[in-house]
Amino acid sequence: MIYMDNKVFDRIEKKYLITKSDKKKLLTAIKKNMHQDNYHKSEVLNIYFDNDNYDLITQSIDWADFKEKIRARSYGGYNRVFIEIKTKVRGRDVNVGYKRRVMITKNDYDDLINQKASLEELAKKSIETENDLQIAKEADYLINQFDLKPKILVMYDRESYKDDNGLRITFDENLKYRNKNLSFEKGKRDKIYFKNNPNIIMEVKANGVMPLWLVKLMSELKIYPQRFSKIGNIYQKIRKEQNV
Repeated sequence: MIYMDNKVFDRIEKKYLITKSDKKKLLTAIKKNMHQDNYHKSEVLNIYFDNDNYDLITQSIDWADFKEKIRARSYGGYNRVFIEIKTKVRGRDVNVGYKRRVMITKNDYDDLINQKASLEELAKKSIETENDLQIAKEADYLINQFDLKPKILVMYDRESYKDDNGLRITFDENLKYRNKNLSFEKGKRDKIYFKNNPNIIMEVKANGVMPLWLVKLMSELKIYPQRFSKIGNIYQKIRKEQNV
């Protein structure tokens, strides 16, 4: 289900690492059964918050049954920032994700990370529902309680499709990152994650079970769900780089 004007999401999520050849075959079927999302192609930039011990990211790596992330998300050429609280509950066969978010401007984001204003104060400028303030209060609590700060920027190019029953499929390519100069601007020192094996990260998000046409196609192509956390894998790569 999706609630409150796309501010809160509750859905089943599965990830797959695929090749360009896989993507081409998948798109043939996807274009017959789905249509382009409103923002079909976009550059996604995520700044993940954590404490100095990286407890939230470590929790993600440990594949805990319950994990929570806070990130700031923006899109290339867009002057808005979404502060998101993303919670994931791991079940036996599938993950269920809950995402709550509130929107502010990039200037307001600078005030937030420089501790000039709370998210609750900033959210009041563009409040759309009372739920916005509740999300902002929750984010403020987590940031203050756990001393969270911007730590790692993760960016990629996204192509997305949806249908009329809540199914959404995205393809994320050109995965890059940096852990210094954490603004939403592109940097000359952005690092490429998949250097030798340019995998594409496909995510399938559904309000219920996946449609039969997609299940059959994935089986034919021998594409199976995999554990892959963008921020978790990038954090581990940064740790290895620092130990070299």
